Amino acid sequence: MNILFYTFVAMSIIQFLQPNDLIRIIAPAKAIEAEFVEFAQEFLEKNGFRVLAGKHTLGRWNYLSGTDAERMANMQEALDDPECKAILCARGGYGSVRILEKLNWAGFLREPKWLVGFSDITFFHNHIQACDLPSIHATMPLNFKENTEESLNSLVDALSGNPRIYQYPAENEYFKKGTAAGKLVGGNLAVLHALMGTPKQPEFRGSILFIEDIGEYLYAIDRMLYSLELAGVFDKISGLIVGGMTNISDTNPPLGFTLEEIIKEKTWYRSFPVCMNFPAGHIDDNRALVFGEIAKLEVGEKVVFRQG
Repeated sequence: MNILFYTFVAMSIIQFLQPNDLIRIIAPAKAIEAEFVEFAQEFLEKNGFRVLAGKHTLGRWNYLSGTDAERMANMQEALDDPECKAILCARGGYGSVRILEKLNWAGFLREPKWLVGFSDITFFHNHIQACDLPSIHATMPLNFKENTEESLNSLVDALSGNPRIYQYPAENEYFKKGTAAGKLVGGNLAVLHALMGTPKQPEFRGSILFIEDIGEYLYAIDRMLYSLELAGVFDKISGLIVGGMTNISDTNPPLGFTLEEIIKEKTWYRSFPVCMNFPAGHIDDNRALVFGEIAKLEVGEKVVFRQG
């Protein structure tokens, strides 16, 4: 089923959650331990939602939470469940891309629901945006125990349709002043890099781009950003938000550039604003972002981000 058909059948809008609405927790990628899912379930139930973990959410098959067939069945059940209003991915890691094209999205597109997650879940986010529907980049059960109160509350706010305003100081010369408005797109930089040139590549024109990553070398970040530059991404976007760049390593001998210098090199002579250290990504304070929804970004003495 191609994207044109997907777009045609996606006639409903996604409804924000109400008290007692059902959230399904599924694990489309790496395996997860029961304690993390149980903690997340307790938190969400305290906030008024019903929660159901899928049959294979706590499964394990080598690195993954189940075989491709098991993970696909878990996800398909959630996509097709008319009572389910949000699908919360249990964790990232790797594995989502292995089932992405095997799923039947027709029921989801007739009755859309929120899909929530980050990191490897970027594959799903960009598939959904290609269907002109929004999704929520936010924390997942693996991280709930370490997340800040602001991070967890922002997830509830995003699911419930409450406005979100995030503010923090523009700490150094690598924050580039300006204002921007546009649909928010992006996610994990390595996954975005993998999607370039495919039908799942985001629509960058006029968009605000968010990127984050974990465990990469500086030279790999540099290479991926050069790929985006060569693809014309930085000629199209209206703003750049750089979230958590966690556990980034250097080589021996060192590359000779800091992360901030690498980003500045690609963006400084362009007209759009740039903010660093945004509270989203592989960090404890992982605030919810709605991809596919209009966002407003102001970078001055402080960063002000608004959605909803």
